[in-house]
Amino acid sequence: MTVLTFLRENARWLSAGMLLTFLSSFGQTFFISIFAGEIREVFQISHGQWGGIYAVGTTASAIVMVWAGGLTDQFRVRSLGAVILLMLMAACLFMALNPVWWLLPLVIFCLRFSGQGMTSHIAVVAMSRWFVSTRGKALSIATLGFALGEAVLPLIFVALMVIYDWRFLWGMAAIIAIAGIPVLLMLLREERTPQSMAHSDQSLGMEAQNWTRNQAFRHPLFWFMVPALLGPGAFNTAFFFHQVHFAEVKHITHVELVAMFPFYTVVGILAMMASGWALDKVGTPRLIPYYQLPMVAAFITLAYADSHTTMLLGFFFLALTTGANTTLPNAFWAEFFGTRHLGSIKAMAAAVMVLGSAIGPGITGMGIDLGMGIEVQYLWVAGYFVFATLIMIIGVARYKSELEWPN
Repeated sequence: MTVLTFLRENARWLSAGMLLTFLSSFGQTFFISIFAGEIREVFQISHGQWGGIYAVGTTASAIVMVWAGGLTDQFRVRSLGAVILLMLMAACLFMALNPVWWLLPLVIFCLRFSGQGMTSHIAVVAMSRWFVSTRGKALSIATLGFALGEAVLPLIFVALMVIYDWRFLWGMAAIIAIAGIPVLLMLLREERTPQSMAHSDQSLGMEAQNWTRNQAFRHPLFWFMVPALLGPGAFNTAFFFHQVHFAEVKHITHVELVAMFPFYTVVGILAMMASGWALDKVGTPRLIPYYQLPMVAAFITLAYADSHTTMLLGFFFLALTTGANTTLPNAFWAEFFGTRHLGSIKAMAAAVMVLGSAIGPGITGMGIDLGMGIEVQYLWVAGYFVFATLIMIIGVARYKSELEWPN
C-alpha cells in the first residue's frame, strides 16, 4: 500500500488523531511555560516555587492517569474524547480566571490531566489499536498534531501577549478546545473498530499473549523501561518549562528563543516520520534501545551553546529523540504486551512519563534557586540519558526473543 493510498483510505481516523494531539498542546509544558513569567509575577512566586507547584499538580495527574487511562479500553474515542475536550476547555478557563496562588496546583492538575494526559493518551492508544501492520505510519501521521502545536502556538501566543493580557489568551485557548468537539464527532461518525474489538483484530505480545496491566507491571521489562520513560518527560519538559530563564542565561530575548521552535518542530516531524517508517520495516526492538542517545548530545550542546547556531544544533539533537518518542514507545507497548489491554498498560506508562514531567521542572527549579546554574544541570541530564540508554539495551536484548515473531 502506497502512502497516498494509506492516507486516502484512513484520512478520517488519522485526522481525528491529529486533532486530539494538537489540542493536547494546551496542557503541554511548552504551552503553559509561555506564561511562566506572567504567572510568577502576578502570584509573586520564585522559580523553585513555580516548579514545585507544577510538580504537585503534574504528579497528581499522573496518579489519576493510572485509573483514567484504562477508560480507553471501555469507551469509544468519539465519546471519551468529547468529554475530555470539555474538561480541557474548563481547565483553560480555570487558568484564565484563577485569582489566587494556592489554587495553581489544582489548575495545573486540570490542564495536565485533561491535556497532556488524557487527550494525547486517547489519540495514541487509538492509533496503536486501530492499526497493526501500519502502526508506525499511523502514529507518525496522527502525532503530527504535537509538532504542529509546538511549531505555531508558542510563536502566536508570545506575539499576542504584546497586545492582549495573558488571561485573555487562556480564554482563547478554551474556545479552541471546545471547538474541537464537533470536529471530532464529525470525523468519527463511524469509528474504525467497535468498542469491544474482535479477537482477530488484536495484536499479541510476548509469549503470544495479551498481557494485563498487572502482568505488565510485574514483568522486569517494564522496569527496564522506567528510566527511559522518565527521561524525556522530565528533562524535555524542564527545558521548555524554564525557557524564559534559559533565554535570560543565554542573553537572548524570549521571542528570539521561540523563533527557533519551528526549526525544532520540522526536525522533530522528520524524525517522527522516519522512526514510524523504520519501525514498520525493521521492528521496534531494533530501534528503541538507542533512540535517546541524541538527548546526550542535545543537553551537552545546550549547556555550552553561546550562539544562535549552536542553540539550533542543540534543538536539532533534541528534536531527533522528541520525534522518535512520539512513535517508538507507543509501538513498544503494543508490540511487547499486545493490544487487548493496551489502554490500561499505556496509561501506566503514561503515568510514569507524566510523573517525570513533574519531577524535571521541580528539580531544575530548585537547583536554580539553590544556585546551580541551568547549564551545569544540563551536563548531569546528559549523563542521565547515557544511563537510561544502557538500561534499555540490556532489557530489550533480554526479552525480545519472547515475541511471537523472530526479531
